[in-house]
Amino acid sequence: MELKRYIRNIPDFPKKGILFRDITTLLKEKKAFKRAIDLLVKKFKNKRIDYVVAVESRGFILGGVVAYKLKAGFVPVRKKGKLPYKTISSTYELEYGTDTLEIHQDAIRPKSKVLILDDLLATGGTTKAVIELIEKLKGEIVGICFLIELTDLKGREKLKDYPVYSLIKF
Repeated sequence: MELKRYIRNIPDFPKKGILFRDITTLLKEKKAFKRAIDLLVKKFKNKRIDYVVAVESRGFILGGVVAYKLKAGFVPVRKKGKLPYKTISSTYELEYGTDTLEIHQDAIRPKSKVLILDDLLATGGTTKAVIELIEKLKGEIVGICFLIELTDLKGREKLKDYPVYSLIKF
């Protein structure tokens, strides 16, 4: 099954010049959604993952299911001010300014095996911030996976010290 055909392209969203890769068209098709989840799980099923860490919001959709299938815990990473307990944070560069991500300070036990999951790898800035959070908590990153990778933006280069896996490449 060619998963790429289930991704809808939306030009000029969220701003002019951006081609948005919409995954909702894949998510709504039960066979494509199941196939994507099965492929992500297959890649990591023998890694003894303790936690799947995913970034809001589309990463949550995939991350929760993958965590369940891997019999792992699920840990959300959110934008600043969205988590209710004590947090640690990481600030990263955007095209115009900065953003901050947070994780609960007790979300990951030291030496736990962690899989980072998100819907899209673009420039790698968000994922680099998540790596920083996990390493502050002394988690062991055993893999980073994405549903989609935008290869022209070279985000994989920022993640070169970690095993990176993506299902669909544009």
